[in-house]
Amino acid sequence: MEDNLRKNEKGYYARKKAQMSDNERVRDFQRKLYQKAKQNKTFRFYSLYDKLYVHYVLREAYRRCRANNGAPGIDGLTFDDIEKEGLIPFLNNIQEELRTKTYRPQPVKRKYISKANGKLRPLGIPTIKDRVIQMACKMFIEPIFEADFENESYGFRPKRDAGGAVRQIKENLKNGLTEVLDADLSSYFDTIPHKELLILLGKRISDRHVLHLIKMWLKTPISEKGKLSGGKKSKRGTPQGGVISPLFANIYLNTLDKAVNRKDGIFKRMGIKIVRYADDFVLMGRTISADAEWYLQGLMKRFKLEINTQKTNKVDAKEKAFDFLGFTFRFDKDLFGQEKKYWNVEPSKKSLKKFSVKFSERLKEIRHYGKRDLVKELNMLLRGWLNYFEIPKVSYPAKINRRLRWYIMMKLYRYYKRKSQRRCKLYNQGAFNILVKRYGLINPATYRRSVNA
Repeated sequence: MEDNLRKNEKGYYARKKAQMSDNERVRDFQRKLYQKAKQNKTFRFYSLYDKLYVHYVLREAYRRCRANNGAPGIDGLTFDDIEKEGLIPFLNNIQEELRTKTYRPQPVKRKYISKANGKLRPLGIPTIKDRVIQMACKMFIEPIFEADFENESYGFRPKRDAGGAVRQIKENLKNGLTEVLDADLSSYFDTIPHKELLILLGKRISDRHVLHLIKMWLKTPISEKGKLSGGKKSKRGTPQGGVISPLFANIYLNTLDKAVNRKDGIFKRMGIKIVRYADDFVLMGRTISADAEWYLQGLMKRFKLEINTQKTNKVDAKEKAFDFLGFTFRFDKDLFGQEKKYWNVEPSKKSLKKFSVKFSERLKEIRHYGKRDLVKELNMLLRGWLNYFEIPKVSYPAKINRRLRWYIMMKLYRYYKRKSQRRCKLYNQGAFNILVKRYGLINPATYRRSVNA
């Protein structure tokens, strides 16, 4: 009778599992990995590789990569190309290469994007095939390391974002931690040392096949203008733009978080706290002594990283505003009482300038669009910016949003004025107001972030 009960129970769970979506099955396994890693801080996971090429895992990995979209890699293959030729053969090919251990990553395509200071930021774009395999690997090793990460890390983590970091900084300021060391690491993603990163990965993962995959990705050559660089001889760096690179960045800098939070450490004794978003971080305390700065420099040398002294600065936030993650933190006078002050958090001037440049460029790109399509494209840009900077009960972007509305109003006026030679009906008719009322263009001054945004 007991055997029949066990069989019925197994059958029930098998049927239930079959009814689960790919995403639910992956999340179920991730939950188990996280719980095991949380319960046993020294456990090393030894059997992960064979899970990477299970069909539902590859389907879910592809779905997540597809949702992120992104440019094609060195082979020029797009998501649309793959789906035209057939997604199932594409995933079957990946499965076979992983199963037979014949998979080799292709070179990473180098691309540059403009930074706010006029310089260029290098990105590495893997092929879609490499992205799917990286995503499959990330889905299984991320929950293991999530169990070890400190709470002060907010970048590229599940259920965490820049808003959480900004919220924590404001809370620290309210609690009197007003001396702020805003640190900047020089070319962090390009300088992560492979040997030390692999040692950290090996503390939790003993599956040599997974570690070999990771090592291949770290050693993948960079293709720029038809020339290859890096490869097997490279000892540093992980391409900024790869699916799994942000996780590597967090794993490596988690040692810094732990050093700051160590009970018997200099930072803890001085009451200094850290708030980190990927490679951007601030140290906050009532005072930050020269000894603490010297110790931080020593830590970075041990980690084989370099602090950019030109961009790193220490301020008393009560006397001088500082910028972090696109926000400005300032101790402002209350509008209703000159004696009373409050911590004001709003989008920085640099963020507003960056948006205005992006808006102008996008408007040029879609100049031949009809009104509805134009509004749809502009709303995507506006919604993303407004949702990022509006953090309930933390940030106060109303003044900046009014300035943004004025900028868009003038930009659209000039845009339709140039089209007036083609008898544009919106010229001199208040293009902004018409597009808002008739076509649903977002008005930044009245926009309110939705709960689910």
